[in-house]
Amino acid sequence: MNVIRRRGWEIPDRLATPEHLVFNRRSLLTGAGAVALMAGPAAAQRVTDLANMPDPTADLYPAKHNDKYALDRPITDEKINSNYNNFYEFNSTKNVAMQAQALPIRPWMVKIDGLVEKPFEIGIDDLIRKMTLEERTYRHRCVEAWSMAIAWSGFPFAKLVELAKPLGSAKYVRMETFNNPKVAPGLRQSWYPWPYIEGLTMAEATNELTFLATGAYGHPIAKQMGAPLRLAVPWKYGFKSIKSIVRFSFVEERPKGMWEKLQPAEYGFWANVNPKVPHPRWSQATEEVIGTGERRPTQLFNGYGDYVADIYKGLDNERLWA
Repeated sequence: MNVIRRRGWEIPDRLATPEHLVFNRRSLLTGAGAVALMAGPAAAQRVTDLANMPDPTADLYPAKHNDKYALDRPITDEKINSNYNNFYEFNSTKNVAMQAQALPIRPWMVKIDGLVEKPFEIGIDDLIRKMTLEERTYRHRCVEAWSMAIAWSGFPFAKLVELAKPLGSAKYVRMETFNNPKVAPGLRQSWYPWPYIEGLTMAEATNELTFLATGAYGHPIAKQMGAPLRLAVPWKYGFKSIKSIVRFSFVEERPKGMWEKLQPAEYGFWANVNPKVPHPRWSQATEEVIGTGERRPTQLFNGYGDYVADIYKGLDNERLWA
């Protein structure tokens, strides 16, 4: 929904940079532009060139649509979805699209390490071309009680697990987002526990729904939506969908994500959708379909229970729902 609810650890609006300074084309003293300009014209041009490099995998889109994952509602308009995004690395509002264009996504290396047969790094383009891309349409439910439907392109997370060759002792996958304060001003805010971390159990990671998205709406994914590689897990609240991933670590100990570190009473490890379990500050019984104003009843596991409910059997003592 459109109301921004401030948490106790967020700065008040009066301390935020005025919007006209952030979005004014002439105000280059933000993000990568500021750092590059201080370093000189050559550095400024280098940052611009990196940020604007064409996507070498653009020829792979649109990917073939997978009809198995049908929707009960229209796909959210791309203009809405690409202009209503959380990306705290840039700022704490939904208006991150312009700032996110400073993020250079080529070259982009992905590290795979931890409890695997052999740790390695792989360039994002090599990784993408090792996989067979497909398009899937998923519903997504935000913990703030609004929802979207998105056409993702990418590949099953299970394919990355297969590539990684984890050891039998690996119980979780720890994922990490880029950490470059030169291009993302939010990363210079020391009250957040950067870099952004999220985790999945091996059972969650290898579930058929768990998807690594490299594109959306028939083309490479937009930067503000998590380019060049992000997670899409449709049965969980949206803060579990990590963006701009640079590292997958296979570990034995359960990772603690950023939101769990900040507000453990509100944001837990599992974060599965359940209409009967309210957030401490609002109900989760209904959701607003973003862009339409329509309110719908929230569904258990966001309607994907047939695919995922078995993962959580025997975990009655765990806090699965928030």
